[in-house]
Amino acid sequence: MLSAAETDALTLSLSIAARSVLFNLPFAIAVAWLLTRTRFAGRTVFDAFVHLPLVLPPVVVGYLLLVLFGIRGPIGGWLYGHFGIQLAFTSTGAALATAVMSFPLVVRSIRISLEALDGGLEDAARTLGAAPLDRFVSITLPLITPGILAGVVTAFAAGLGEFGAVITFASNIPGETRTLPLALYTALQTPDGDSLAARLALISFSLGLAGLLVAESLSRALRARLGR
Repeated sequence: MLSAAETDALTLSLSIAARSVLFNLPFAIAVAWLLTRTRFAGRTVFDAFVHLPLVLPPVVVGYLLLVLFGIRGPIGGWLYGHFGIQLAFTSTGAALATAVMSFPLVVRSIRISLEALDGGLEDAARTLGAAPLDRFVSITLPLITPGILAGVVTAFAAGLGEFGAVITFASNIPGETRTLPLALYTALQTPDGDSLAARLALISFSLGLAGLLVAESLSRALRARLGR
């Protein structure tokens, strides 16, 4: 039976991870399509920029988000001044930080699916008079759906374990931004918190393993669908 602290951390982690996927999925599809189907000046630099969260320390990403989206930042200040929207130190900010960190994972999964797609199908639809949007919705999107799902599951699982960017941008606020990793960190800093830390670690391990297994199953389904 989970304690109140464990339940709160688990519920908040699931909510933030889910919201982060919703944040980045439309942009990830657009960016993956752009990198796969178009050629433009600076494409290599743009590609590197998209994947930058994979190599930067998460704390650096959180700090950059704080500079940009904090109340005194150029974007965060404008949002707060015009709409009263505050991202820093909120669960929405935690979801944004998680979305930024997991964004390259979704882009990469969708991009692999697009690169494996038989371009002849899209060409055939073009010769039959299908518009670009029609081709994408009726042909491309259904065929890359397994890749999208695999990317979503992987990003969701990774989002459950995000720590550095979240604690830097959204802090460690109980009931607001204290996700499983932050609750585990807090338990380790608390006297007699070893048993709680062990349970939180086990929950995180189980969720992460389940996410990876589901992602692998979807990847196999993708390969089988494409005949590979």
